[in-house]
Amino acid sequence: MSSTGPKQAIYASLAEVAQALGHPHRLELLEHLAQGVRSVEDLSARAHLSFANTSRHLQILRRTRLVETERRGKHVLYSLAGDAEVVALIKALGRVGERNVAEIGRVMADYFRARDAMEPVSRDDLVSRLHDGMVTVLDVRPEDEFAVGHLPGALNIPLAELERRLGELPADREVIAYCRGPYCVLSFEAVAALRERGYLVRRLEDGYPEWKAAGLPVETAA
Repeated sequence: MSSTGPKQAIYASLAEVAQALGHPHRLELLEHLAQGVRSVEDLSARAHLSFANTSRHLQILRRTRLVETERRGKHVLYSLAGDAEVVALIKALGRVGERNVAEIGRVMADYFRARDAMEPVSRDDLVSRLHDGMVTVLDVRPEDEFAVGHLPGALNIPLAELERRLGELPADREVIAYCRGPYCVLSFEAVAALRERGYLVRRLEDGYPEWKAAGLPVETAA
């Protein structure tokens, strides 16, 4: 009689998923794919990896159905296989890491909280504020990511352009900034820069992928 029962078979498959997640480059690639569909060439440039290395990591993610592919002309495009589930999985991994791993706690304190120690705005709170027209929502991701999808009514000013485009931000309303996710440095840097200039500004609790995964409305650039 086989010693491998249904539970053991499931655990073996879950272990393969965990192994696929077990590399920082693959976690970063998943973060980029959470913003929208990407080619290998695009992902390679964004993650600062060679084409061959990017392809290898994507194949590992594909074998465990964390990502999927489609062909458009000569290009093979990658996307998350189940946006909400994969985003939730990465978020859960982050919560466990923040609680249990001392190095993560140190980085959170030394870098992230040093730039923004204020409590972030929750999604529910932002939904209410958007309904009342009380805030300006600032997306500091690159323009092409914003075009694929963004929060309703958001103003896109990439971080690198923030200083020269300050005039586009109303000085009499609170600004809520967001970017790619909870560990994306763009919104932390934007909040720190805007506070130095006297703006009333806070961060969203996470980023665009988590907002979309929660089933909240999004817009795309026409």
